[in-house]
Amino acid sequence: MQVLSLILLMLAMALPLSAESPTDKALAAEASVVRRDDGMMQIGKILFDSKTREIRVPTTVNMAEGLLEFLLVHEKGKIHESLLTTDASATDLNLAMKLLDYRESPELYRLLDENGFGTNNFPVVDDAVKAAARIQIELEWSDAGTTRRFPASDLIQQKVLGTSMPAGPWVYGGSGFSNGRFSAETTGDMIAIYTSSAALINFPGDGRLDDLVWFPFPNRVPPVKTPVVLIITPFR
Repeated sequence: MQVLSLILLMLAMALPLSAESPTDKALAAEASVVRRDDGMMQIGKILFDSKTREIRVPTTVNMAEGLLEFLLVHEKGKIHESLLTTDASATDLNLAMKLLDYRESPELYRLLDENGFGTNNFPVVDDAVKAAARIQIELEWSDAGTTRRFPASDLIQQKVLGTSMPAGPWVYGGSGFSNGRFSAETTGDMIAIYTSSAALINFPGDGRLDDLVWFPFPNRVPPVKTPVVLIITPFR
């Protein structure tokens, strides 16, 4: 395996980082990637493919019942309300997203007023950016030697309606910085169902602002502690 600096890899792949802050650049300068023998790239525990733009995140089933606000959090984050947990770094996942040229769309993050409180207004985002921010999320695990792979939405239930979450895209928003620190890393918010401005990725559909309706879908979620690979690909 060959270790490359992230900056050199970005130049080689001709995939620019978007909307970099000084902290973004510092994180990128310190990071490194590994070019694996199987052709995949690796940042920390995040695997990705520069050709297909697939990203693979190692996770574990955390809940099989109870209210959900997140699809994925760091294992030191809000584990009482997340379907999955991971020990992978939110910073590493964000850098992989940037390397693969996913675009950040802050369309789901409320604009703040002069006192720092959320308003009912949202950023206006160009349609091209919105399209480039939309991703598909699937979950893959082994069940008695058989590989199972389903859209993440299939494992989440809208309790009031008794139906699975709509199978549309998720939105990469990119999180943000607070006091010079990357919010997704400090909070552990990685993929949110109930909109989180700190999360890297959010569910954009109806019910995203309702924290009382989302539950694991009975008989679809693997047993707690089952290893699951979360797979991110471009939304088609």
